[in-house]
Amino acid sequence: MKNTCLRVFADINQIKACKEKISHIDESAEHLANSLSLAGNGVRLKILFLLQEEGRLCPCDLSDILGMNISAISQHLRKLKDGKIIVSKKTGQTIFYSMSAEYANIFKPIFKLITDNKILELI
Repeated sequence: MKNTCLRVFADINQIKACKEKISHIDESAEHLANSLSLAGNGVRLKILFLLQEEGRLCPCDLSDILGMNISAISQHLRKLKDGKIIVSKKTGQTIFYSMSAEYANIFKPIFKLITDNKILELI
């Protein structure tokens, strides 16, 4: 199947330049898309925000803060951990979760928009 377009003139140079730009960001774009996909749930985004703000929290803390049962919190934590966005560390009987350093840098500007209450202004 041949790609067709209804425009009269195609800017071949622009198309070529854009393809080149995309080829340079392809891996980063996929990485960010996967991260945002996992954080695209309201509860998971709140968990990430809290971990960014507090440094580390256990499932019980998150359960109390978010008013959810520990089982539901644990499911969200599992998805974030499987996606390598958060890491865990066991201290005694308690498992604490924190943002991975890599993802903390990715989400920091997003959380700055949230804390500055700028999200609604951008829409």
